[in-house]
Amino acid sequence: MRLMTSNKPYLIRAMFDWIIDNNCTPHLVVDATLPFVEVPEQYIDNGRIILNIAPGATQSLLLGDDWITFSARFSGVKYDISLPIGAIAAIYAQENAQGMGFETEALLEDEYEEKITVAPSKTSKPTLNIVEDHREHDADDSEHDDDDPTPPTKRRGKPTLKIIK
Repeated sequence: MRLMTSNKPYLIRAMFDWIIDNNCTPHLVVDATLPFVEVPEQYIDNGRIILNIAPGATQSLLLGDDWITFSARFSGVKYDISLPIGAIAAIYAQENAQGMGFETEALLEDEYEEKITVAPSKTSKPTLNIVEDHREHDADDSEHDDDDPTPPTKRRGKPTLKIIK
């Protein structure tokens, strides 16, 4: 039998999308007693914390395969939140409590060392790189007829915009 990765991160992402698509507010229930859970300790209740992960309540939300990370404000103070997927006990909609529960599991020290090296940096931001166009440009190809049957991907030269009314 082929060993497969956990389906938990996929289910969390699917539930998040479903909750948002239904105009509800997604919340996570997190087992805050597990190692490597980074949340504001003063908001932990009975070993658990409930986090609003709606787009308007978070910044830089990343629902990854191994980690969920984001920034959020608690009583006006910004915190960076980092959660191993194993610490997620549930995701549900605040408005009607519909969602999904999960078993939690601790991330072991050796797994942490392995996964932390591939976890995204909280300070990394997407960047744009300039890529030079090395295609040959012919002077004859710089102007295109709107009725030209050649697909745009096969044309050379500058891209054109065709207005359709």
